Amino acid sequence: MSEHPGVVPTEFDPEDEYRPEPEPEPQPPSWMDGSARIGIHTSIAGSYLNALESARKLGCNALQIFSASPRMWQGGPARIPEMDAAAFRARRAELGLGPLVVHANYLINLAAAQPMLWTRSIQAFQDELVRAMALGADFLVVHPGARGEGSAGQAITTIIESVKQATRRVRLNGLKILIENTAGMGSAIGARLEEIEEILAGLRGVPAGACLDTAHLFAAGYDIRSESGLEKTIARIDETVGLENVPVFHVNDSKVALGARVDRHAHIGKGKIGAEAFARLLIHPRLSSALPEGLPGRAFLAETPIDDPGDDRRNVAKLWELAGRKKEAPEAEKGFSMLTAALKRRISTQRTERARSSQRKRLTEKRGKAGRQKSARTRKTGRRKR
Repeated sequence: MSEHPGVVPTEFDPEDEYRPEPEPEPQPPSWMDGSARIGIHTSIAGSYLNALESARKLGCNALQIFSASPRMWQGGPARIPEMDAAAFRARRAELGLGPLVVHANYLINLAAAQPMLWTRSIQAFQDELVRAMALGADFLVVHPGARGEGSAGQAITTIIESVKQATRRVRLNGLKILIENTAGMGSAIGARLEEIEEILAGLRGVPAGACLDTAHLFAAGYDIRSESGLEKTIARIDETVGLENVPVFHVNDSKVALGARVDRHAHIGKGKIGAEAFARLLIHPRLSSALPEGLPGRAFLAETPIDDPGDDRRNVAKLWELAGRKKEAPEAEKGFSMLTAALKRRISTQRTERARSSQRKRLTEKRGKAGRQKSARTRKTGRRKR
């Protein structure tokens, strides 16, 4: 009999035990659906949202941005206000743009041997990581840096340690760091694919991959201009970095010849690489974003100059055309350009003023030097007369 009258005794049934529902498997983002992803670097001037609207108006479905001024150590706040970041993430989702790539500050030198520059670079790179995560970016591209007077081996060790230091105590939440290849100017690391391979090997445990720039490859001596040269380059990428570790290509034509080791971007099809070579590259099954041979979500992003209003829109349109996906391209806004006629005039005026200022400075220095030489001659003549 129950010790508590009125209470019906029950037996424990193991099936009644609470079992939380398993977390659903995370679904890949919409931009990894195997469709072609083509975009350009857009400006955040005025607002982060402006970069998204520019990408939409230029006919892109992917984009790259800076998260702050790329040529200043203090190019803006180290953190992005959450209200601004949330608005950016929401608008990007509405537009279906992806992947979103953030390019790190040009002043960062992960290979720096000087302690002050090294410390400053690590801090600046960590700030880039934090801002990229706030914006919901998928990738953060960074140049490996310059070795200075040190050896390439020492520089690569320093780069690996720099990235590890910057990512320490930072949860990347899906953000992947991409090491970009270089043209080989001066003592820059990363012109050889083997150097990128070494860096990535040392970063096991850190979400990292590579971003390969076509103009940099060409300037570094990889002949992607010819059919056989492209095949050899793809084979070399496979043997070193691994194509599966290259989710982003910077697609830029080159103003300089093969192996010139200078970083000079040209409009698509207007440089030394040429339209025919870009068509081969963009339709190559190994480099595509479609399975079974490609990598879903792989993006081709232009960093081409904007010399005249509309150059940005024309370069994006050219990429869609050469990829054979013109009909799939998002509709661009007729007449839109990040460079307006008024802005071009302002830039031209500023350049003219800088040139005149520089000329006046040289003239002043020249006159000062002539005056000092004349005074010296006068003193010398005076001494002889005495």
